[in-house]
Amino acid sequence: MLEMVIDARRHSLGGFEVGRVLPFVKKRMVGPFVFWDHMGPVRLPPHIPRTTDVRPHPHIGLSTVTYLFDGEITHRDSLGVEQVIKPGEVNWMTAGSGITHSERFDGLREKGGLMDGIQAWVALPKELEETDPGFHHFGHNDLESYMTDDMGATLIAGEAFGAKSRLSTPSPMYYVHTELKPGAVTGVPSGHRERAAYVARGRVEYDGHEYGHGQMLVFQPGGGELAIKAIESTTLMQLGGEPVGERFIWWNFVSSSRERIEQAKADWLAGRFKLPTHDDKEFIPLPEEPPKPSPNPMS
Repeated sequence: MLEMVIDARRHSLGGFEVGRVLPFVKKRMVGPFVFWDHMGPVRLPPHIPRTTDVRPHPHIGLSTVTYLFDGEITHRDSLGVEQVIKPGEVNWMTAGSGITHSERFDGLREKGGLMDGIQAWVALPKELEETDPGFHHFGHNDLESYMTDDMGATLIAGEAFGAKSRLSTPSPMYYVHTELKPGAVTGVPSGHRERAAYVARGRVEYDGHEYGHGQMLVFQPGGGELAIKAIESTTLMQLGGEPVGERFIWWNFVSSSRERIEQAKADWLAGRFKLPTHDDKEFIPLPEEPPKPSPNPMS
């Protein structure tokens, strides 16, 4: 039932390094999940320079989903929202037709501290790609959770294990945070065409093989009940849902249309995106594209 295993690749965001899992050359998406970054774990030093922050930048055609295990991030966006996110909370930002935001370590600036979390992007269905942008924050009391003697689980979004989140999702999906003690066994949500599990911490066993930190297990489409066993104390993130179709990704832009991405690039270059209301003094420039090869006059 295992289609492939994807190892996180280290990727620098400038002053901060992440483990990037999706998109992958052989697996661009899992259900609607088109992007997956593991932020950390890293211990930030006291007096964190602002160059470590993620400066204002744009998005289109997606929802960003930020979920922390440790640390704190201050979100500011072009809708005027300013929201601190802490462990166990969710920031769900819908870019739609276009939004800008920044992510800064204001709460850790002076003393530093451990930073660890996941930022995922969920591609919007084609008919919602140009929807109005929006932002929602969900605290502990807004999320469905359950506990047993050897495990605890939090439903971040969607439907899984007979539960439904309060967070309205743009397409059928699930997103679950599970903490497992050694020897604990968890199922994999059924009823979804595409499914995966990411080992954020610890080690697990599936189908007689062991997998560890930074590995995403992608299961074959469809199928029935699956079980994953924790070898040691483990943080497991489960994700999946129904496919939404092919998507093009360039920098922070996601769309079913190449032309729409070109328009977004031109808009950012020309300054037509509104910067975050409370963070408009700097921004990330449009990345330079590699030069196209010159035509061969002898061909």
